[in-house]
Amino acid sequence: MAIYVTGDTHRNLDTIKLGLFADKNPQLTKSDYVIICGDFGAVWSERTLEEDLKIFENLPFTVLFVDGNHENFWLLNSYPVTEWHGGKVHKITPRIIHLMRGQVFELEGKTIFTFGGATSVDKAFRIEGESWWAEEMPTYEELDEGIANLKRYNNKVDYIITHSCGERALMYPPLRTRSFQMGRYPENHMLSYFEDIVDYKHWYFGHYHMDGRLNDKMTVLYNDIVPLGE
Repeated sequence: MAIYVTGDTHRNLDTIKLGLFADKNPQLTKSDYVIICGDFGAVWSERTLEEDLKIFENLPFTVLFVDGNHENFWLLNSYPVTEWHGGKVHKITPRIIHLMRGQVFELEGKTIFTFGGATSVDKAFRIEGESWWAEEMPTYEELDEGIANLKRYNNKVDYIITHSCGERALMYPPLRTRSFQMGRYPENHMLSYFEDIVDYKHWYFGHYHMDGRLNDKMTVLYNDIVPLGE
């Protein structure tokens, strides 16, 4: 079993990378995982749900994702919560699984902490309940659950996967030098708390629509698909 990580897919807008990755890696099977760092977006409309999910169902590997800010949270949260590899999930299909906030998963001997959510900087141009949902913002209850779950592992995990990032990450290139600067939001402050208390090997996140390694322990992803741990 192999585990890979990539950035946002936005329903069907940024899925070409997944097909190309599958074509270049014919050895992949449903026992392998690709984790999407938020803005999965395919659980968006009940009317088009089957067609939207088909793109991901037809891939040779299993798709895991943390939620981003561009998700239909009413539809996403309508799925029953179940436990999978030690953490809470929404099983959209047997091979498309939402990794919920504040969870620790054990996969192939690795521990992975997940915490989705972020602020939509374009929400002023969206309609609540149609193209934007207030549930995009992590809650303090989810923060508390994440803290409690991390304590079970003595605040030590192998990997952290989120949609956004902590405040300090915003100070590193390539984020600091990107042409479109995004401000600090409550989730950046919240995620900084995990950076302070957790002993981890590497942290992956999406949201910023760029690829780059910030330092020895942090990577922002969009189009790149990288093996977990690299």
